[in-house]
Amino acid sequence: MMKIFFSLVCFLALQLVCSAQEIVSKDSKVEFKIKGGGLFNIKGTFTGMQGDFSFNPENLNQSSFDICIAPSTVDTGNKKRDAHLKDPDFFEVETYPNICFKSTRIAKTMKGYTTVGLLTMHGITKTVSIPFTFKNNTFKGQFTINRFDYNIGQDFGTLRVGEEANVTITCVVN
Repeated sequence: MMKIFFSLVCFLALQLVCSAQEIVSKDSKVEFKIKGGGLFNIKGTFTGMQGDFSFNPENLNQSSFDICIAPSTVDTGNKKRDAHLKDPDFFEVETYPNICFKSTRIAKTMKGYTTVGLLTMHGITKTVSIPFTFKNNTFKGQFTINRFDYNIGQDFGTLRVGEEANVTITCVVN
């Protein structure tokens, strides 16, 4: 009986170790693209991704994502704009130091996978769906969000800053 118990404990420990992956923060990022001035695209990144990443294509029911980035890491290549994005007009990083996604479901699709979960940004949580691929220990997902759904830049209409942002998540894991 003790042998069976010990074998079971070892098996469960191995499953835990094999299913959780460590995020390689220096290689992981969130990129965004949004219209600026109605004429051009503003591109930027967020870095410093952290959290729990557990993905097993053979057992999607046991897979999950609980990942955050800090909006204070925003980089658009323009220091003045980056400072403005951090202030209360937009991300209000002092009050809302994290943007987080927590999966509620992961499913296989014809082109890869999709995860549905809760995206919390600027104190507001909404359900989003993110189609993604997972190859060579890299999660790559793309989706579109409406900044007004998260009360970001409410006082800035769509003439100066677009309403929707295209978001690409690249999460590299060990």
